[in-house]
This record gives sequence, structure tokens and C-alpha cells, in this order.
Amino acid sequence: MAFPNSTMLRALFLLVLVCAAHAGGKAKESSSAPAEGGGGSCDGGTCDITKMGATAGGKTDSTKAVQEAWTSACGGTGKQKIMIPKGDFLVGPLNFTGPCKGDVTIQLDGNLLASTDLSQYKANWIEIMRVDNLVITGKGTLDGQGPAVWSKNSCAKKYDCKILPNSLVLDFVNNGEVSGITLLNSKFFHMNVFQCKDIVIKDVTVTAPGDSPNTDGIHMGDSSGVSITNTVIGVGDDCISIGPGTTKVNITSVTCGPGHGISIGSLGRYKDEKDVTDITVKDCTLKKSTNGVRIKAYEDAKSVLTASKIHYENIKMEDAANPIIIDMKYCPNKICTASGGSKVTVKDVSFKNITGTSSTPEAVSLLCTDKIPCSGVTMDNVNIEYSGKNNKTMAVCKNAKGSSTGCLKELACL
Repeated sequence: MAFPNSTMLRALFLLVLVCAAHAGGKAKESSSAPAEGGGGSCDGGTCDITKMGATAGGKTDSTKAVQEAWTSACGGTGKQKIMIPKGDFLVGPLNFTGPCKGDVTIQLDGNLLASTDLSQYKANWIEIMRVDNLVITGKGTLDGQGPAVWSKNSCAKKYDCKILPNSLVLDFVNNGEVSGITLLNSKFFHMNVFQCKDIVIKDVTVTAPGDSPNTDGIHMGDSSGVSITNTVIGVGDDCISIGPGTTKVNITSVTCGPGHGISIGSLGRYKDEKDVTDITVKDCTLKKSTNGVRIKAYEDAKSVLTASKIHYENIKMEDAANPIIIDMKYCPNKICTASGGSKVTVKDVSFKNITGTSSTPEAVSLLCTDKIPCSGVTMDNVNIEYSGKNNKTMAVCKNAKGSSTGCLKELACL
């Protein structure tokens, strides 16, 4: 899925800051001032949420205790740790705002359960802003409890739909790590990375039903230096989506399915979007996903931008639909306002060692526009076969310029 993208996220971010200021009675003099310690008690730099009033069992609201643990840890110097022990803890929206005086680790060994009362949320569930050197790790789960509210999602019908809370949002975080944890059944996106630098996501599991609405696994926008490795994602939308303004991304050893694939875009939905460049997707497997590796841009793009230097290598398809697709006339749910060709340029895209099976006859679809053709597209050892009857594998290539080497003959369309 393409939204919320950079423009919408900026608006949401400002809304969160305003609401936080009013909730505190008055705005802080400076958003860059280090957080002060709270009234809770931390032992030697470790803040155990149960010692601050959190109650396991998944029925009692522990929001205040978890929020106070953050305030204390962020206000402490040196290395600080928030301990979430084994057990189920019910929490509403959490705002973890920095900058912090020291480096904070959130040790998630238990399970945080998101409140299902949508009236509690102004934006997201767990939002972490302006924090450097952040670590979130453990074997626990962030359970968005999405099934209780998915029926309230109207985004398939409305262009400007009400967006439900994302589960974990990193805003303006530098040098962060998320490892080992599970994200389950988000109300909307499971993880959203916005205007961040040098983020490592590894050994993470993201799970939601294949028909759950807009439950993207990991979305990123206006960020650089994002690495995703050894991660398993099965969701109802894009397993990974790379939005406008994102550069220097490495995705390796990711398994996707169910889901809509590993996507760049969609691009061009909003004004003033920035380029996407230096993206590598390598050693990944896509299992029965509705798309494989995909680049998508709106037919009625509002921005002029470029997606370039994109490299896919050693990708295995296991009955994935549309295994390779560039779609420059993307228009979900017929919400586009005009035709005439995208304003998005796609160039310097390589597909190397892409093998396996496709659940659709079209194993390769390069659907570019005559106004701005795709250029510098190369396919090297692309061998994907249709798994259906008669093995009628085919490629559909329009306005794409480049070369094919060592590919299945039916797919050598460049």
C-alpha cells in the first residue's frame, strides 16, 4: 500500500506534537530538550514496567506505567533499559519522545496488547520520535488486536479515508535497531519508518491474515540507510513498501507471503514527493504473494520524481502472482482522477537470478508509459515458469528499454 506517505505523515506528526503539548498543559520550550526523569522508580538503569504499576493478564490498562517507564529511562544518563517481562499487558497509545539523555533499550519479553477503543487514539499506537541509538529487542509481541477494528477500515472505498493506528512508528530516529520481536495483527501498518537514518531491522516476524486490510509489514518513507534482514512477513498488503524520498535500502533474506510483495511505491500520489534510489533486494523468497518484486506509480501522479539504481538478485518465487512487475499506471480501486501518463521516471533497474514459479501466466510485466519509457532495465537469468495448465508462461513489456540475457525465451522481451 502507498499511504500514509511522506506528506500525510508530516501532517500526522505535527498533529501528534500539538496534541502532546495540550495534554501536558503547556508546550515545552523546545522539542529538542532532553526528557526529564518521571516519578517512577528504576533500579540501576533498568525500568521494569511491573514495578511501575503495570499488571499482567491483558485486562488492566497499563498505559500509564509503560509511559512512565519511558519518561524515567529517557531522562536517565548512560545506558537505560525498559523491561517488559513475560505476560500480556494492555496498553493504549504510547508516545516515546526524545531526545533522551542516554541510550535506551526496550527489552520486549512479554506481549503488549493494543487497546481496541479507537476513541483513545489521535494517531498511532506506539510512536517513537527524535530518539538516537534506540534498541527494541526481545522475543515478545506487539499485538495490534486488529481483528476488532478492521471492519471500520474504509480505505478500499474512499480516497481520503480515515487511517487506523499503525502499530510501531519510528519518526526522526537515528541509529536504531529492531530485532527478534513479533508484530501481530496491526490495525493498519505494522511498522512505519519515517525520516529516519541508519535503521536495522533483523530477525523480526510480522503476521496478519492475507485478507486483512492495509496491514503492510514494514513501510518506510523519506529515510536512508535502512537494512532489513532475516525477517519473515505474512500480511494483507505489501510485505515491505518503500515510499518516496527513501534511499540506500538493503533487504536481504526476507520471506514474504501472504502479502502483496516487496514494493517500491506507490509513487506520485501526493505533491512534492522525492526520489527513490539505491535499493537492493537480495536472497529473498516470495510465497504465494499477489505480487513478487514490484515498482508502482500512479497514473495521475501529482509529483515529478525518479526511481533509480534498483537491484533485485537471487529471488525465489513460489507460486507468486505477477513475480516481476513495473506498473506505471497504478490506480487501485479506480480512484485516479485523470489519465495521461505518469510523471515518474524509472531507470537503471536490474533483475538477476530470479527463478521459481508463477501463479499467473504473466511472469514478467513491464508496463511503462510512452511519455516516459522505463530505461536501463536489465534481466539476467530470469527463469520463472507458470505453474498452471499448459505452462503458457509469458512476458508483457510495454515502453521498456534494456536487455535480456540468459532468460527463459518466453520472458526475453527486452
